Amino acid sequence: MSSIKTERKITAEYRVCGLDCAEEVAIIRRRLDGEPGIEELRFDVVRGKLTAAYDPEALTTEQIAEHVSALGLECSPWEEPPRETPFLERSGRDLLTAVSGFALALGFALQLLGSGDWLAAIAHQHEGESLAARVCFLVAMVGGAALVVPKGIKALAAVRPDMNALVLVALIGATWLSQWAEAATLAFLFSLAGRLEGWSMARARREVGGLMEVAPEQASVVHGDHEHRVPAASVAVGALIRVRPGEHVPCDGEVENGISGVNEAMLTGESVPTMKRRGDAVYAGTFNSDGVLDIRTTRAADDTRLARILRMLEESQHRRAPSEQFVDRFARYYTPSMFLVAVGVAAGPPLLAGEPFSPWFYRGMLTLLISCPCALVISTPVAIAAAVAKAARRGLLIKGGAFLEEAARIRAIAFDKTGVLTGGEPQVEEIVPLHGRDLSEILDRLAALEHYSEHPLARAIVAHAAERGIQPRPAEAFHIERGMGASAVIGGARFWAGNSRMLEVAEAAANPEARALLGSESDTVVICGEGETPWALVRLRDPIRPEARRVVAELRELGIAHTMILSGDHRTAAEAVREAAGIDEARAPLLPEDKRAAIEEIERRYGSAAMVGDGVNDAEALVAASLGIGVGGAGADIALESAQVVLMSPRLELLPDLVRTGRFCLRVIRQNVAIALGFKLAFLVLAAQNMATLWLAVAADMGATLVVIFNGLRLLHGSRSRAG
Repeated sequence: MSSIKTERKITAEYRVCGLDCAEEVAIIRRRLDGEPGIEELRFDVVRGKLTAAYDPEALTTEQIAEHVSALGLECSPWEEPPRETPFLERSGRDLLTAVSGFALALGFALQLLGSGDWLAAIAHQHEGESLAARVCFLVAMVGGAALVVPKGIKALAAVRPDMNALVLVALIGATWLSQWAEAATLAFLFSLAGRLEGWSMARARREVGGLMEVAPEQASVVHGDHEHRVPAASVAVGALIRVRPGEHVPCDGEVENGISGVNEAMLTGESVPTMKRRGDAVYAGTFNSDGVLDIRTTRAADDTRLARILRMLEESQHRRAPSEQFVDRFARYYTPSMFLVAVGVAAGPPLLAGEPFSPWFYRGMLTLLISCPCALVISTPVAIAAAVAKAARRGLLIKGGAFLEEAARIRAIAFDKTGVLTGGEPQVEEIVPLHGRDLSEILDRLAALEHYSEHPLARAIVAHAAERGIQPRPAEAFHIERGMGASAVIGGARFWAGNSRMLEVAEAAANPEARALLGSESDTVVICGEGETPWALVRLRDPIRPEARRVVAELRELGIAHTMILSGDHRTAAEAVREAAGIDEARAPLLPEDKRAAIEEIERRYGSAAMVGDGVNDAEALVAASLGIGVGGAGADIALESAQVVLMSPRLELLPDLVRTGRFCLRVIRQNVAIALGFKLAFLVLAAQNMATLWLAVAADMGATLVVIFNGLRLLHGSRSRAG
């Protein structure tokens, strides 16, 4: 269990065995919501996890676990569950179900020997069971209901009926009516349904949890001429680790020695290995395919890119989609209403019309069993969890079901230019000195300043200086000028570099040479200077991504009504990229607040808009948009944290995939809701025609639950065409 203390609030995590159906979520909520000190409850049904935020002065973590355990659910401090359920736990449940099924079959065989009528035996219409047959049916009841009865009793005692309580009432009623075979079949099918549901949810957990198992637990740390294996979690930043062919990288770092192809598919979705050599960045969980790499670690194990992705994935389970919230609210009123309807069916005709009690009591029990909302409530979380897991494996991190649904509704998309529509690896094409400045002096100051910036243009300038043997010297008081550039104190004076706005800030807008170059160039131009005097213009070329035009056309085919560029670069560069990519509109140069205002404007026009960005200057727009999409790779951390969806590599083709995945998921959720309600409606019709039985009610509920689970799991394997 992990606990995070903030003032008077503590967050504790628990593993709840048997949390396979959202009905259990409702039961736990009803029990804990009324407890003093409980501030928030969050559930991850797919992983069987409960997160409780509470006031430690009002109750303890142990008391919360006791409250949950009192409901008949095993609750313990959270730890990552094993890939497989422990053998004794699994085999015990399987054994009870097997005993129930064997005894039921034996009871039918004995009943057949007494009647000679197969159809009567199977249809439970034979009234003359032998004592031996009744004993077999009783054994089948005990085996099938062994796990149901304790939970059902606790639910009835708390006057909070759930599926276990409904089955318990039905078993008591069937026994009271001497329907031994009916009761035995009901107990067996309910036990079998639980095992099948547990198996299907375990499969979902394995699929969703697969991403969490790629980082190795051990690392080989190099000390001089020897190395030793240590837990990856204990590797310090700055340590030298060795990764051999066929091993996963345990920590983020930079290659110090060696050349090898590294498969980064689990982070980027791109299956082609990337060649890594000295100075290249590598990430935890990626696969080293063919060479030995010595890596100098740059992040601790709990702060790697993979660790942050996993935290985001876990948090995504707490951001429930609107459809999920609606179904939960519906189920909250649906079950009690159906319980009242069942009481009315059982007692109404006998009391008001003098009808025989037994048949109407039987129909009331049928209504109770029909009322179980498991299939309905499980219809959305399984689909969303499967879609989020599948998207993550393609390199698309969606931070919650709400954002997945938002992706299905977007009508307009705005793009940052540099690093998003362009390759993000610009090269210096030309440096034009001004006022007779020396080129070496210009590069010396530029390298010192840009060394502290994460912007792609800054990295290009530093690389250009390094090629000419100029290494960055120390700079002081580095400061990002939002939406314009950066500045720092170098050699006792403040040196600055940025876009054309920096020129205006320097009050040198009247410089005709600078204005001519800025107005004539379609490439990106950076101006630098000291104080109020510009020193040089730096022209950089950042080619547009080759897939940009195709992706924009694909988005238009998917119904995206408007696309635009929001850039801090000068207008001619933005217009050149707009024309090359086939985008509808370009706005430049823009400050961060201008980008936010532009997003708010297009949202008023189109209803729902997405912003795609990768830099510090995009953070405000990413937060303001209906859907903020951060571009990973070299993207700034603040942009990735501000976004609700992260492209883990700068592959623009992931954008149409995002829209398709959102729409496919919504379609599956609607199908699941229709299936769940359709099964219940069909069974109600059968019950009204006196053609239903208790065991058929359980079979119908089991069938509906399994159908919606497996329909949701289709999202794990959905192809691009199907997702469209």
